[in-house]
Amino acid sequence: MLIDDLAKRPGRWLTQEGPRSDVVISSRIRLARNLENHRFLSRADDSERRHIYRALADAVMECVLGEEALLVSMEETTVLDRQLLVERHLVSRQHAEAEGCRGVAISADESRAVMINEEDHLRLQCLSSGLQLDELWTEINQLDDALEQRVRFAFHEQYGYLTACPTNVGTGIRVSVMLHLPALKLTNEIDKVLRAARDMKLAVRGLFGEGTDAIGDFFQISNQTTLGRSEAEIIEDFGCRVIPKIVDYELAARKSLAQNQPYQLDDRIWRAHGILSNARTIGTEESLFLLSHIRLGIQMGRLKEVSIETANELFLFVQRAHLQKKNSAAMEGEQRSIARAELLRDCLNPSSR
Repeated sequence: MLIDDLAKRPGRWLTQEGPRSDVVISSRIRLARNLENHRFLSRADDSERRHIYRALADAVMECVLGEEALLVSMEETTVLDRQLLVERHLVSRQHAEAEGCRGVAISADESRAVMINEEDHLRLQCLSSGLQLDELWTEINQLDDALEQRVRFAFHEQYGYLTACPTNVGTGIRVSVMLHLPALKLTNEIDKVLRAARDMKLAVRGLFGEGTDAIGDFFQISNQTTLGRSEAEIIEDFGCRVIPKIVDYELAARKSLAQNQPYQLDDRIWRAHGILSNARTIGTEESLFLLSHIRLGIQMGRLKEVSIETANELFLFVQRAHLQKKNSAAMEGEQRSIARAELLRDCLNPSSR
């Protein structure tokens, strides 16, 4: 498998197969780990970083990712390829933009990815469509156990797994759920919901994680601390209480819009469809903003001309790196805007071909 192969298809997390996928786009669990008897990356020199990379890359490719897995050296690949991996949620933006010996290993279906030498020596990730945290925990726990048969992780009997960031010390687990919340945004209820999440000591981030905005009405909600709580407690909190409650709020807001503002709702949906079906030039943020209304219309049964699969794929393929990969050419801003508009017209208005 090559990086270019990734750009030809949507990721597994966009398949719309999982529970509550009308609101929950994807679930992700990451584990942060560091090798025993090695310094954290902030203190490691280039020679030690390379030793860590080789040791972990070999172990990960042997026992974690299966056949046809892809190992990418981030310092040897192009800026465009690194951006593609960010857009597919396989690496963090910080990992893509950093320097030095680092990489990522990716399974063929993209359900597993392992960042090597990001903030910690290793970030093991499992990703799926919809709300499937229990299944992800079973899977990532097995992968973690398999790795511990080959390498020794830094562990303290009192504090648990030792990590570069104090908020990850303990279990090293970061549970994250990506939600599509357009109705809460339209009804001006989103700030109240997000404040409640922060009051529960949860992190609320945008489409691409830390430091990014909620473009397209996508919000990532994750735990901030791991010390003093078990993995099962954190996952149960998310899977049984926090996320279902937010999903219910979003569905209630959708019902309220349909009952109290049907014409305004349809106007937003069909204006979005009209613009995207006819635009000759359009930017990424505007595309994602309007696609959010398209997806809302599909999920509410008010827009039957477009499939949910098409809408989900467009959220990915209108982004900068995917667009250039699809066209097999490097593009400047205006060129990308023109190509993006053409892609949207082709997908949303087949009669225009």
